[in-house]
Amino acid sequence: MLARATTHALVGLEPRRVEVEAHLQPGIPGFAIVGLVDRACQEAKHRVRSGVVSAALEWPVNRRITVNLAPAALRKEGSGFDLPITLAVLGATRQVPPERLADHAALGELALDGRIRPVAGTLAVAEGARRAGLTRLVCAAESSPEAALAGIEPIGFRHLHDVVRYFRGQIEPPGFEPIPDATLVGGSTADLAEVRGQERARRALEITAAGAHNLLLLGPPGTGKTMLARRLPGILPSLTREQALEVTRIHSVAGLLPPGRALVSEPPFRAPHHGASAPAIVGGGSSPRPGEASLAHRGVLLMDELPEFPRSVLESLRQPLEDGVVAVARVGGHALFPARFQLVGTMNMCPCGARGDPALECACTPQRLQAYREKLSRALLDRFDLAVAMPRPRALELAAPPGEQSAAVRERVAAARDRLGSAVPRRTDAASELLSNAVDRLPLSGRGRARVARVARTIAALAGAEAVEPDHLAEALSYRMPAELSAA
Repeated sequence: MLARATTHALVGLEPRRVEVEAHLQPGIPGFAIVGLVDRACQEAKHRVRSGVVSAALEWPVNRRITVNLAPAALRKEGSGFDLPITLAVLGATRQVPPERLADHAALGELALDGRIRPVAGTLAVAEGARRAGLTRLVCAAESSPEAALAGIEPIGFRHLHDVVRYFRGQIEPPGFEPIPDATLVGGSTADLAEVRGQERARRALEITAAGAHNLLLLGPPGTGKTMLARRLPGILPSLTREQALEVTRIHSVAGLLPPGRALVSEPPFRAPHHGASAPAIVGGGSSPRPGEASLAHRGVLLMDELPEFPRSVLESLRQPLEDGVVAVARVGGHALFPARFQLVGTMNMCPCGARGDPALECACTPQRLQAYREKLSRALLDRFDLAVAMPRPRALELAAPPGEQSAAVRERVAAARDRLGSAVPRRTDAASELLSNAVDRLPLSGRGRARVARVARTIAALAGAEAVEPDHLAEALSYRMPAELSAA
């Protein structure tokens, strides 16, 4: 006896259709799963058998069970194949009508007592099922809101016994209550009003948000670099529906979407530790998974204490900063992960941290200072659109009342993005002449020139100007990398 169920395997973020075939024949009792599966999938035979028995269903004794996950050349990983394997076996034993499985996809992990647990990647699998022409996805009840985002009808149950009753026509599909859009747990909610002083850095942060630029904050320890950087997500506009689906899909595949949450509607914020490896930052591994750069897609990636990261890790960010995508190549294939993020870096001006503080004297030797600066290549520094030196705040600034709140800045940022989206301000002749002179006199590469022009357009949009004037361009030039760093 033979029966089939349908599910999807994930290659990066892309779902690939998998036919789960269960075949029963007389012979020495056994349960084999074939089709290039990993250990978690191989262990499904134990979970499936225990779950079927716990659900008061009949396990086929004195039968040899062979389950094939086709195509056999596609690697299958994870416990999400438990439920489709179970349904295929139950279909082969005619405990559920095999024909009822044809227009359903299935995804879920099976507990030993028959409960159905949610798994990562439900949204991507649901999108694959919809594109394959399937109309319903059988999954864990907690995964129903996530699956519904793909435009497919979720059939969410908490126990295998109810799934069987549904396929037998004994109960109707369960309903579910869509959960309102929510930000991802761990997102930044800090307000810009908490920052005292640092007006120039606050201005740079607003420009960064309005134009989706990259920002580098420099200065002695304790000047508020990290504090300011963590407030960037609070002044970014909410994601559009399409952008939110992109971000939610990535977090779902990474297993970071909390159960019961539907849509990640606010820009994500990621701040990895400087001990993170290159695969952890840009993605990869033996089984490619999204890294911090992709988890920060449409949001902010904060690299605190930039020179403390290994140079190889920092250099791996150069390609996604330009292309907005991470390409992971492996012997068995390749995967693409979107990574259009805003990079914010913070760093001291020297290893001891005293440089830039008039009250302290730097004790770094020229050799130590040079080694510190050589951790950052010119190519990477050139990709920062704005660089701001933050001085130590004065006592009067620290005692000042709260400044402008994030909500007010966010409105200006949203208005500027609307202007940039509808019509990009053009440079006046005087501004173009100033830019040409800057290229001749300053250490500006071709990339640096283009980034200065972009920042100037953002400044003009924030000002509501119809054209980029010389004063807009002059401000953009003032945010270029300090010469002592760019020469490293």
